[in-house]
Amino acid sequence: MVDIKRLQEEGYDVIVIIGEVDASSSIELDNAINEAVKSGKKKFLVDCTSLEYISSAGLGVFMSYIEEFKRNDINLVIFGLNDKVANVFEILGLDQLLKIEGTKEEAKALLG
Repeated sequence: MVDIKRLQEEGYDVIVIIGEVDASSSIELDNAINEAVKSGKKKFLVDCTSLEYISSAGLGVFMSYIEEFKRNDINLVIFGLNDKVANVFEILGLDQLLKIEGTKEEAKALLG
């Protein structure tokens, strides 16, 4: 079960992921990212401090947007991954393809 919220905070679009992203709930993550991209904004934070688990389908959602982010000059920074989730991102090499920081402050600093 996942709860995904989109917030506006200090000029950033923030996507907050709470709970678990699996095959069935990855659609909600895809919808949230898609809406954010369509908004025309260029700076996004993805708050994963309450993300407990992400399946390959959830990771696939992030992977599916990598080229679109580059093409449209969109900066997305993920932060707050717990060790277990961060390890999954690293195993798949997503830590090399996506910007990942430990804290919201570090993520904001990276966005500028």
